Amino acid sequence: MQTTDLDKNITTTLFVDGITIPWAMVQLPSGEIVISERKGELRVVKNGRLIKQRISGLPKIDSNGQGGLLDLALHPDFANNHWLYFTYASKEGNKAGSNTALMRAKLNISTFTLSEQKLLYKAHPNSSKGRHYGSRIVFDHKGFIYFSVGDRGQRDVNPQDLSKDGGKIYRLHDNGKVPADNPFVGQDNAKSAIFSYGHRNPQGMSIDPRSQNIWSHEHGPRGGDEVNIIYKGRNYGWPEISYGINYNGTKLTDKTEQVGMEQPALYWTPSIAPSGMIYVSSDKYPSLKGKFLVGSMKFGHLVLLTIKDEQVISQEKVFEGIGRARSLLQGQDGYIYVGIDGEGIKRLNSVAF
Repeated sequence: MQTTDLDKNITTTLFVDGITIPWAMVQLPSGEIVISERKGELRVVKNGRLIKQRISGLPKIDSNGQGGLLDLALHPDFANNHWLYFTYASKEGNKAGSNTALMRAKLNISTFTLSEQKLLYKAHPNSSKGRHYGSRIVFDHKGFIYFSVGDRGQRDVNPQDLSKDGGKIYRLHDNGKVPADNPFVGQDNAKSAIFSYGHRNPQGMSIDPRSQNIWSHEHGPRGGDEVNIIYKGRNYGWPEISYGINYNGTKLTDKTEQVGMEQPALYWTPSIAPSGMIYVSSDKYPSLKGKFLVGSMKFGHLVLLTIKDEQVISQEKVFEGIGRARSLLQGQDGYIYVGIDGEGIKRLNSVAF
């Protein structure tokens, strides 16, 4: 991967600490930044200070392994309806263990409370495996909500089977109703909420505002992390095709491509453990503007992707040593905030160009 010197013009400083695993961040119209702490807490930063009080009203959350309180998203009309959407590991169901769930609730930031909670989707069955929950959330320009669920560590069972949750990206209306034009509506033994399948563990998703393409990245095994455009009804191949190998070094599959399965727009070998993904539109960073940033948890840097239409034109390693980057947010002030495991939230500060 190419390195760059553009980050010499941008410094990083600690914005707030006291957060262990900042899985996601959103900023409210009133300015507060809401952070999901994976262990099962919603924290608030106001005027650059982490408030001690937690937001109440969360459901029961199974904090284990990679599970817990995961992604956050605001309804496009949050200023009027106050709907907050979040994914989390839920034990709801008959089988022991948990699986990824999507819920919406009304957030009253003045009282630090959630109300009118509604479970919009719960993946089944539960699994006692503590890995591969996914899970990112985005709204498109039509108001549909997309969210991901990882294969839950059951690669030979879930990703290629449309009758099972896991290893999928889903699409719903904002109230949880399944859109009538979802690709597998009416198909026997298929989950009607599925939008795409054959995924391993998608933990980044962002929409290109220029093309409205949905971009996602997912963890591969040992090697083979992928960046993909998410198309309706497409099969992304896991585990039938992969550029990775098993963690013990043995071969996972002989195939890297197959008819009817999508090729990644980009893959990383070795794995970078990607997490978080945003499109940069801020004028504060001329060298970043119009590109995507992705966090690398494994190597402690960010990756800058230049994307044109349906192709990744280039990638650059930036901000080496920033830490185990878990989440990314472009704030209303134009600054970019990076959630770092074990360190809190850092801010990228632009300097004179």
